[in-house]
Amino acid sequence: MSRLRIGVLTGGGDVPGLNSCIRALTYRALDDGNEVLGIRRGWAGIVEVDPDDPESRDIHTVKLDRRGVRTVDRYGGTFLHTSRTNPARMKRSKLPDRLKERFGEGDPDERFDIVPDVAESLRRLGLDFVVAIGGDDTLSVAAKLDEIGYPVLAVPKTMDNDVFGTDYCIGFSTAVTRSVNFITDLRTPVGSHERIAIIEVFGRYSGETALFAGYLASVNRTVIAEVPFDPHRLTELLAQDKANNPSHYSICVISEGAKPLAGELMESGEADAYGHRKLGGISDWVGDFIRRTAGEDVLVQRLAYLMRSGPPDSLDRLVAYNFGNMVYDRIEAGCAGELMAIQNGCYTTVPVRELGKGKRKVDVASFYDPTQYLPKIQHVRRKPMFLY
Repeated sequence: MSRLRIGVLTGGGDVPGLNSCIRALTYRALDDGNEVLGIRRGWAGIVEVDPDDPESRDIHTVKLDRRGVRTVDRYGGTFLHTSRTNPARMKRSKLPDRLKERFGEGDPDERFDIVPDVAESLRRLGLDFVVAIGGDDTLSVAAKLDEIGYPVLAVPKTMDNDVFGTDYCIGFSTAVTRSVNFITDLRTPVGSHERIAIIEVFGRYSGETALFAGYLASVNRTVIAEVPFDPHRLTELLAQDKANNPSHYSICVISEGAKPLAGELMESGEADAYGHRKLGGISDWVGDFIRRTAGEDVLVQRLAYLMRSGPPDSLDRLVAYNFGNMVYDRIEAGCAGELMAIQNGCYTTVPVRELGKGKRKVDVASFYDPTQYLPKIQHVRRKPMFLY
């Protein structure tokens, strides 16, 4: 195989394990005499870089070597940095200067698809492949590159674990582990003050992080994004749980994407480049509801970014290393347009275009009791490890 130049980027929210994946890919590529170019700040880096300008290349890209990536796997986040830039829907006001003249004057909020320009920039940087590590938003751009014939490979990462086509995404295990540990620690103040605790976890429109955290931390009730909840019923159950507990407290884990019956999602701020507003605040709403209707003392805690902070746990290191090695195996085989995946406990690949078929969500009928707001983890024989 002739010498290759491989680009790698990380997009969307950071999770533990990204650096491990980059390190594994880089080591394999360098061992075979190839080059790896890190693209800074996800798709923003390749949108903003001027391939003909050495200074611009230095700002938006970095050549990766063994010394530079040797220790990165010890830390969380992504040393390449990240963004939520969407080249398929770029606002006129966000276009790089070199493209503004072509699109002319007009509404600064009008959006344009500049994915072909991204492909051209990648080619002018001399990249034979680009590896995109991200969630479904970031990887949707990878799928568009594949559609126009640019050689791309994709690695799923998101603590929400909702990328279609794979049972597992880098970052999920660490997020659940962190959540379980924090929930366990919060039993101290909740129990000491005889309160009801409402603990909110990230997960967007998938309730899997809440389901697993609630199940593994043995909380009293778990509210997931897939099932609208009755606040009166939830309050009644938590008050009963508290009364029946010798330690006089109860705990509910709730997904940030949960909503009450006949209610709305708790969203705030402007939509990002992929059309998403920030979720969060349902725990405050539930806490206030319980105080008003039941007169109970309530502790509200959003775990938020604590779930994705710090180094990866052993499972996320393992999957990240293996996905990084898989990516290089596929490059070595001359394959492109593939998503690294785990299905039924086995490593595999699926076409990156599978991403457009939907999002993964909790199988409510199999794994959740919507009347009791409880995980229903039973009859797991022959089920995949992550219950999909």
